[in-house]
This record gives sequence, C-alpha cells and structure tokens, in this order.
Amino acid sequence: MPDPIHQFEIKRLVPFDLFGLDATFTNSSLFMVLAAGIISGFLIVSMRGRSLVPTRLQSLSEILYEFVANMVRDTMGAGHGAMKYFPLVFTIFIFILTLNMLGMIPGFFTVTSHLAVTAGLALLVFVIVLAVGFAKNGVGFLKLFVPSGVPIYVLPLVVMIEIISFLSRPISHSVRLFANMLAGHITLKVFAGFIIMLLGAGGAYGVLAILPLTMATALTALEFLVAFLQAYVFAMLTCMYLNDALHPGH
Repeated sequence: MPDPIHQFEIKRLVPFDLFGLDATFTNSSLFMVLAAGIISGFLIVSMRGRSLVPTRLQSLSEILYEFVANMVRDTMGAGHGAMKYFPLVFTIFIFILTLNMLGMIPGFFTVTSHLAVTAGLALLVFVIVLAVGFAKNGVGFLKLFVPSGVPIYVLPLVVMIEIISFLSRPISHSVRLFANMLAGHITLKVFAGFIIMLLGAGGAYGVLAILPLTMATALTALEFLVAFLQAYVFAMLTCMYLNDALHPGH
C-alpha cells in the first residue's frame, strides 16, 4: 500500500540561508505563494470591470465579501468599528480556504496539514487580539479574566481557569485545522491504497475494489465540505477572539 504519510513530506526546492537562518523555499512555501497569487488574481480580474449587473466572477467575489462581512457583523456587532477588522478576517478565511482546496487536487500539497503553518496563523491572531485588547481597553482588557457575578471565594480559581483557557486558544485554534486536514487526507490515501491493492490482486479481488472506490468518492465529497468548514471555523473563532478584545467585560 502507498505510504499515506509521504504526501505530507516537506521538500526543499531552493536552499537559502538568511543571516544564519534556514530560509529554504519549500513546496509548502510554493503553495502558499500560489494561493496568494490565485486569490489576488481572482479578486483583481473579477472586480476590474465591476458593474451594477455583475458578471459571474463579480457575483462570486461579492458573495464571498458578504459571507465574511455578515460573519463579522453577527459575531462582533455592526458598531464599535468591528468592520475595521474585516480585511484581516477576510484574508484569513480566503487564504485558508484556497490552501485547503488546492490540497484536494491530486498531486498537490496540503499546506494546512502542517502544524507549523496553522500554529503560525493562530499565533498571528493571538498577538493581534492582545494588541487590540490592550490598545482599545488598556488595563481594562484584563476584565476578560474576571467574569461578573462570580462569588469572591471561588474567584481566584475562576480567574486561573480563564487565563489558562485564554493562553490555550492558539493551541486549539491551530490543532483543529491541522488535525482535520491531516486525518482527512490520510483516510483518502488509505482507501486509495486499498483500491490499488485489490486491483493488483486480480480475479475476484478486483471486483471488491468497488467498495473502497465508493468510500473514497464519498470521503472526497466530505473532505471538500471539511475544507470549507475548517476555513469558516478558523475565521469565526478569529471574530470571536477579536470580539473579546473589543468587549472584555461582556
């Protein structure tokens, strides 16, 4: 059976040393650059000749815009300058979505199946939330760790739990995306391996290949849905964390 882990191997394409640091351009870097190029090209082309009667590409761009804008408004509120953070949430959503969809193409690399990438995105969100929280509320941001209405005798324990919960956000934020993409692609590879093994065995075993083929087809459809949902969940959690930074006392 083909190795299901081999598809996640990082390959060095252009070795490069930057002041003693390994800044090698890898297949992961290539697909991130490719995703950024696809997103930029799509948005530029779709909105270049924008009109009141939109083209199909313009309609798709506007649907993506409204989808993320509604997510921001519903989560963070229409006021309080929430839409100021729309570019961040939109960029995160469409970048992860594009990376996930590229990973569904046979022979392509799934960037979001690597914890280093998802952890980097999660830490970026975490740092921005801290910066926004203290810039907007000053020391009042610490009210996030002191829920209202908690009896004084359990308050120290609750505060400690809230702090641990807050510090663990980057872990859950990154592992959720990484684990779902990793597990999905491994499962697809395993069922594809079963198909090859049964066909290679010949005879009656070849007929049985229809079973893993059916399962692989169903899993592929499910994985496309997961690819979208994981981008949505990552962006939604980003909105929720930013909402905490804007309204720590709520």
